[in-house]
Amino acid sequence: MVKEKPNSTRTYDADGFRRRAACICVKDDSEQEVLLVSGSRDRSLWVVPGGGIEPTEDPGVAAVRECFEEAGVKGNLGRCLGTFANEERKTRTSVFVMVATEILEDWDDAKTIGRKRKWFSVTEAIEQLSRHKPVQQAYVEMLLKPGKVT
Repeated sequence: MVKEKPNSTRTYDADGFRRRAACICVKDDSEQEVLLVSGSRDRSLWVVPGGGIEPTEDPGVAAVRECFEEAGVKGNLGRCLGTFANEERKTRTSVFVMVATEILEDWDDAKTIGRKRKWFSVTEAIEQLSRHKPVQQAYVEMLLKPGKVT
């Protein structure tokens, strides 16, 4: 069982969905490689770094914070790919693209819960997420859309 982070407060939208933010972390502006992290419950599964938005926190700020906490990566926040609803979990996640500029050797989630990170091609990331995270798969598929705005 995953414990709530200390000082973590869940926030909800007007429809009762929990507000979340996530980063599709890419190596460079070509957006050909995506960083995924091992799951907090099952380390053999890969997920997009993301989590809850704190009260009064901007979704972009939350996405950057979550990427730093879960993947140990800092970067330049880019465009918002949209807000994605997960009806089953009653969450709505604002998803942003972030170009990695700094990758830490050690980071909190690696030390505390043994989280790993790995670069995947966009196609490989979609394949990994298709196994257990179809909503997150949709986030990454947005990188393949023609006419993407940068």
